[in-house]
Amino acid sequence: MMMNADQSTLVLIDLQEKLMPAISQGQEVVDRSHTLATIAGLLGVPVLATEQMPDKLGHNVEAIAELCQQVITKDHFDACPDGLIDQLPEGRQEIVIAGCEAHVCMMQTALSLLEAGFKVWVVADATGSRHDLDRDVALDRLHQSGARIVTVEMVAFEWMRHAGHPQFRDVQALIK
Repeated sequence: MMMNADQSTLVLIDLQEKLMPAISQGQEVVDRSHTLATIAGLLGVPVLATEQMPDKLGHNVEAIAELCQQVITKDHFDACPDGLIDQLPEGRQEIVIAGCEAHVCMMQTALSLLEAGFKVWVVADATGSRHDLDRDVALDRLHQSGARIVTVEMVAFEWMRHAGHPQFRDVQALIK
């Protein structure tokens, strides 16, 4: 099953200023998330983000915040009890998700979205935790729970479908 741009929503979890320095390869996670959100914008895919207790962890990294149409502030690790599902655009049943920490907030949110009947794709190269083992175990658990594990490039090319897409050259330039 492939992702469809007209059915997808991108959800970026807790890419916050004070959290990212503690994340293994945190700058790479931010960079890949930024590329993903930029591609989403080019292809008309809505981009939502969450922030875990921003009064303590700061807001999302500015480069990410600029690309999001909406930010959901949350106290729960799982964003769904704090209103994520209600904020998702109607008619879009495919959720592409990335962010931090993979084994806590991102995983719990993805599991709840699966339970609510959404199709969920987890972008592995735009996902991080403080410890690589936690991230890897979370990705494995999510895969076993029905989420599809993908990369930024997989998402981009599936959303476009063909090299004749009007945004192909712009997207290709972002990936190279």
